[in-house]
Amino acid sequence: MKLIKGQSFLLLLLLISAVSAAGAAAAEDGFIGVNIGTDLSDMPDPTQVVALLKAQQIRHVRLYDADRAMLLALANTGIRVTVSVPNDQLLGIGQSNATAANWVSRNVIAHIPATNITAIAVGSEVLTTLPNAAPVLVAAMNFIQSALVASNLASQIKVSTPHSSSIILDSFPPSQAFFNRTLEPVMVPLLKFLQSTGSFLMLNVYPYYDYVQSNGAIPLDYALFRPLPPTKEAVDRNTLLHYTNVFDAVVDAAYFAMSYLNFTNIPIIITESGWPSKGDSSEPDATLDNANTYNSNLIRHVLNNTGTPKHPGIALSTYIYELYNEDLRPGSISEKNWGLFNANGVPVYILHLTGSGTVLANDTTNQTYCVAKEGADKKLLQAALDWACGPGKVDCNPLMQGNPCYDPDTVVAHASYAFDAYYHKMGMTDGTCDFNGVATVTTSDPSHNSCIFPGSGGRNRTTTNGTSLAPSSNSTVSGCHSQYLNEKGVLFNSITLGLMLWGVAFL
Repeated sequence: MKLIKGQSFLLLLLLISAVSAAGAAAAEDGFIGVNIGTDLSDMPDPTQVVALLKAQQIRHVRLYDADRAMLLALANTGIRVTVSVPNDQLLGIGQSNATAANWVSRNVIAHIPATNITAIAVGSEVLTTLPNAAPVLVAAMNFIQSALVASNLASQIKVSTPHSSSIILDSFPPSQAFFNRTLEPVMVPLLKFLQSTGSFLMLNVYPYYDYVQSNGAIPLDYALFRPLPPTKEAVDRNTLLHYTNVFDAVVDAAYFAMSYLNFTNIPIIITESGWPSKGDSSEPDATLDNANTYNSNLIRHVLNNTGTPKHPGIALSTYIYELYNEDLRPGSISEKNWGLFNANGVPVYILHLTGSGTVLANDTTNQTYCVAKEGADKKLLQAALDWACGPGKVDCNPLMQGNPCYDPDTVVAHASYAFDAYYHKMGMTDGTCDFNGVATVTTSDPSHNSCIFPGSGGRNRTTTNGTSLAPSSNSTVSGCHSQYLNEKGVLFNSITLGLMLWGVAFL
């Protein structure tokens, strides 16, 4: 169709605007933040929390409320803070402009500019956990936004609301994804609000629950960001985009779901993602190693500005769930064990983040060791020891009689030395301290007497050069046989059906 001069000029402006917006998004670096929950029997006081944040170089936090003491402790730190309207206050704010203005006055205006509040999360997973409040959600966001506009703060503080990824249906392949159509009366005006205010879609992404619910359809490696050979990658048959992890697939499903409703320029920020480090007998994949692997790989993925297959190179900032283990949370063992730290500030595990910047500086990989797991089966230990000293090409001469590490002459002691030698020989990379589940990473130096372990004393180490990989228990897939409802109220049920329909042959 021929365009008249004015129409051509308008089209040119739109194209320039779109290119500029895409360039700005691509130029922005992604950040890693943390969620700070407070369901702890021994919750550190706010000054201790802030001290930990500073020590770990954490520059972005999300609070589940707007606690005055915490906001005061965060003052003059420069840490960027997302405060939240709790769900139990949502109805009041969504029904009264004055109530919203009062909330902003008490919880935001009273603390800035000393406290660097940059976003307000209105409720949390409201559409899936508090459906009776859904009709007032957008009104609450508008009232909060109006109060910010009135105080000339709208340009520096963005308003949004976190969503469970379960609002996205038919999410595999991502190009077919759409929001639950019963939610469209809320989602359409909500997305219009985000678009008009220059805000972002807040999304909670939990590959752990997707994996558990998949009943074996999703391999553990795919959920943990572990490398996959090209033949094992999931391919969207409509776009031919290749997916190497669950996280990217869920995020792209959200992008496609928005585009289905004709919203293509709203960025996404991940307000929650993580992996539990401990579970009960029905949660075998909630382990320290898996939690470490997931969060370490997630952090690298974000800080490298990898983006997703649909939007490569576009920053995808993410808040890890969560800072502390919350022992008072109801539900299963895993619900209490999502934290990076215990209440005393000691890391639950040591993240492997070499080369990924200074955020979460509990990366002390130079002080980690691989040893035999307590209570491990002796026959499996012996088999792993034989593998390490054979195909694994570990120098096991120190274990020979008369040499420094011969005593104590037990399979546990000898396996620990061989495991640690292999672990450091391979550069301490993910998956090199497993040995079919009989090994574990520790921060305690296992050296004894004249037996100095390879990871001890700052010795020179070599990195992997293509030698054999240690046998790993993570090459198998386990899952839950029942529909899974996590304690955050997120029902993960569409992913399994989607994967089956997608027909992805991972294994």
